[in-house]
Order: sequence, then structure tokens, then C-alpha cells
Amino acid sequence: MARPRKFAEDAVVASAGETFARNGYGGTTIDDLTKATGLGKQSLYNAFGGKRGLFMKALLASTADAIEAVDEALSGPDSTPLERIKAQMLKVAIVLGDDDRQGSLFTKATVELGHRDTDVAASALDGFTRLEGIYRHCIIDAQRSGEIASDADPRALAAYFVAVTRGMEVVATAGVGRAELTAIATTSLAALPLADRTGST
Repeated sequence: MARPRKFAEDAVVASAGETFARNGYGGTTIDDLTKATGLGKQSLYNAFGGKRGLFMKALLASTADAIEAVDEALSGPDSTPLERIKAQMLKVAIVLGDDDRQGSLFTKATVELGHRDTDVAASALDGFTRLEGIYRHCIIDAQRSGEIASDADPRALAAYFVAVTRGMEVVATAGVGRAELTAIATTSLAALPLADRTGST
């Protein structure tokens, strides 16, 4: 019978994810991970197979968190679909504009490794596709409620908002401040083709 692990895996993965997000994959050492997680080297290898195994676990967890946050923001019943999209874009600007905030591993890993690591690229593409689906459903709901023009392409708009939000995270890590991020978010909303209600009675 296998011996039970004496650590909380979720907590270890979260701590490792913060370290990878801060240092990048290439800049993170096994010693960094043992300090961050409290695990010894052998325990880390036994549990995760080493640095890469722990990194992939952390990447999947970060991606899941990003998807869950957007799904929660765009699925709420207390406002209209269009209001939810606007609120989400402004929230992204505010959160990313926090000087103490660290970028997500989801985006940082994609930028660092997506072009040369097939596993990271596949994980990123799956995450982007799922995020696009969440935005697309919200945009379709906005079309059904008469807020967004019925002839608009919900898939293209959804992909656009995923690209804008991920891009905002990248430029935020370079030092772009909250005011400019808010301007980006506000400008992006102008791409939404609102329904013409002038002929309504």
C-alpha cells in the first residue's frame, strides 16, 4: 500500500505557480521550488516527477482559475449580458493596474514557452478556446436580449476580447498603469456593435 502524502497538493501547486509566475520557467530552480513549497527535493520528485511535472500542474491550475473567474463574471444573473462584459473589462484593468499584482502563470507561460513547448502551447490553446466560448455565450445572450446587433459575429467578438484581455496582462507586466489599462478596456468596448433601437416602439 502506498504511503499517504503528508502535504496538501493544492497548496504546493499554488506556491509553485506563484514562483513560476514570478521567475518564469527558465528562471526557477529546484531550490526555489523547495523553498516555496516546503518540500524536500526527493519529495518533490516523488510527487511530481521534478520541475516540469510541477510546472505543468501549476499551469493547469492557473488556467482553470482564469477560466473560472471569467465564467463567474460573465454568467451572473444580476445584470444584463452587455453590462457584464463592460464590468469584466473594467475589472481586468483595475486588477491588472494593482502595483502589487503578479501576472498569471497562464499568460506568462504562454509568452515564454508557447512557441517552443507543444504541451504548453496545447494547454494555452485549450484555455483560450474555453475563454472564447464563455465570451461568445455572453455575446449571444446580449444579441438575444437586443443589446448587440443580431448580425454581429459572436465568435470573432469573443476572440477579440480574449486577445485584448491577455494583451492587457502582458503590457501590465511591462509597467503600463491603471489609467492606460482602463483606456484600453473602454476603447475595446467600442468594438461591440450595439443594436439599433431607434425604430422600437
